[in-house]
Amino acid sequence: MSIFEIVMLICFGAAWPFSVYRSYRARTNAGKSLFFLGVVFLGYVSGILHKIFFSPDPVIFLYILNAIMVACDIFLYFRNRELDRLRG
Repeated sequence: MSIFEIVMLICFGAAWPFSVYRSYRARTNAGKSLFFLGVVFLGYVSGILHKIFFSPDPVIFLYILNAIMVACDIFLYFRNRELDRLRG
């Protein structure tokens, strides 16, 4: 377990609640990129798999928490895309 890995995950993770809240409130996809969200989600999944197979330690919970927040933002992306489509 590295303190630098923990700090990195906490710093990255601190931004996701704001992003999810903004997506929820905005009800539009303006400024959102599904590709970016997908790449970040893939990165967190890769970190989780690395922790499972090569370096198990409690830091995996930070990876999981961040991945859940990105997954929520991806879900909201699709919700907002539908809302954008309905608005015409």
